[in-house]
Amino acid sequence: VQLQASGGGLGQPGGSLRLSCIATGVLFDDYGVAWFRQAPGKEREEISCISSSSSTTEYAGAVKGRFTISRDNAKNTAYLQMDNLKSDDSAVYYCALQHSRSIYCYFSPMNYWGKGTQVTVSS
Repeated sequence: VQLQASGGGLGQPGGSLRLSCIATGVLFDDYGVAWFRQAPGKEREEISCISSSSSTTEYAGAVKGRFTISRDNAKNTAYLQMDNLKSDDSAVYYCALQHSRSIYCYFSPMNYWGKGTQVTVSS
């Protein structure tokens, strides 16, 4: 099983970035997806999750209204659209899978983790 997160990089305050997470080696439809982030010196933070069928999405308060999670099961890919970026969004972003076909999504326990992609928000 491999999860490859991409799309990170340098974003400007108020700008946008779109992260992608491609899963291989799993039946993607059987998994909920969650995004996490970790900034230097800080604990890992739950950002957003989406259920296997996209029926439910959840967002942390810090990103609600600015970030949008989605998925395309035909492409085995999940996305995190990040708009109105702030400097506090700078972190390594990780995607993870949870084996569940529940209509809800969860942040634990996660079965598989990607390696992360760096997001830096700076002018």
